[in-house]
Amino acid sequence: MQKIKNRWLIAASAVGIHISIGSVYAWSNFTTPLIQEFGWTAKQVQFTFSLAILFLGLSAAFLGHFVEKYGPKKAGLLAATFFGIGIFGSGFAVNMSSLPLLYLFYGVLGGIGLGVGYIAPVSTLVKWFPDRRGLATGLAIMGFGFAAAISSPVMDALIKSVGTANTFYILGLAYFLVMAVSSLYLEKPPVDWAPEGFKEKLASGKSKIKQDLSQLTANEAIKTSRFYYLWIMLFINVTCGIAILSAAKPLAQESIGLTTTEAAALVGVLGLFNGLGRIGWASISDYIGRPNTYTTFFAIQIVLFAVLPHTTEAFLFQVMLAVVYTCYGGGFASIPAYIGDLFGTKQLGAIHGYILTAWAAAGLAGPMFAAWMKDTTGSYATSLTFFAGLFVVALIVSLVIRKDINRLTAQNLKEANKAVAS
Repeated sequence: MQKIKNRWLIAASAVGIHISIGSVYAWSNFTTPLIQEFGWTAKQVQFTFSLAILFLGLSAAFLGHFVEKYGPKKAGLLAATFFGIGIFGSGFAVNMSSLPLLYLFYGVLGGIGLGVGYIAPVSTLVKWFPDRRGLATGLAIMGFGFAAAISSPVMDALIKSVGTANTFYILGLAYFLVMAVSSLYLEKPPVDWAPEGFKEKLASGKSKIKQDLSQLTANEAIKTSRFYYLWIMLFINVTCGIAILSAAKPLAQESIGLTTTEAAALVGVLGLFNGLGRIGWASISDYIGRPNTYTTFFAIQIVLFAVLPHTTEAFLFQVMLAVVYTCYGGGFASIPAYIGDLFGTKQLGAIHGYILTAWAAAGLAGPMFAAWMKDTTGSYATSLTFFAGLFVVALIVSLVIRKDINRLTAQNLKEANKAVAS
């Protein structure tokens, strides 16, 4: 008999990969040292991060089929190789004083490792946790959210003790080892596998699980309107959220008068809410459903983004920012389960990859728009009002997609009744 792997260890392996690649969110630790060492501008150094996020989205889209064809283990090892070489090679770029090499290693190669590493374990977890999709994907993606909080102090200590180039060398080797070891345990569950007692509970009626609306390939999925509804919802949630992330420190300073040190501490604390939102909202989505979860995200954020520019009470301002951060993280964590609900698990990794192009686009659009509004109006507050309007659009889309879901549900029920009758 085939020995079945422990699904919780599969989840732990996924977390190992996501904690490694999520360190990209701690890039700012390298910003000042690189500027001081080489005289590069902040914009030149920041572009390294933007490039990595761009290639994350592109590689997730183009290599999603690789994940489905060769499985999570090989995909994870590919991600470990690209990300490890990307980070290790960044040390070589620093030793060579070469900005183009830094873009190539960290931005392009590291970004490719990011994209493949992001989708490989998540699509596998959905298949291992048919009973708790949201919780499972939330666990892994929570690792991505918390990674900056874990890796930032390590990076800071290494840079001060061994220098920037050696820090990249050490981290490159460490991330490669963690990702490679984690990948070796990853595996798809056997066909028709279910957790112990799960099928019996379904048969007895003690447990209920909604059937997936369809089982589509990635190429079939992108021909449906609901694929683009999901894309738009993720794009708006990430655009507005990442703009807040990129401007949280100066926004807190200009809105409620925090000092630089206080604002920096606030950003660190808010990062925890980003991670908690990923596991929290994803788990809630198992109970209230993905459509209700996304509608709730957008309804809450319409109010918060409209009120934030007019809030001067420090505690209230910080609470509202914390809630926004949970919604931002929750949007990432709930999307894989939503994809599974609508398109099935046949090629979930590839479909997830296509959807993540919304992240790549939003990673460029959000911060650039917020910066442009700041330059044009002298304040970040105006952009928040615009984002509140964008969330109205997202709310409408989250309601429109329900029509599609209801139509397909009715169609599936009709076909099931016809099959029973015959």
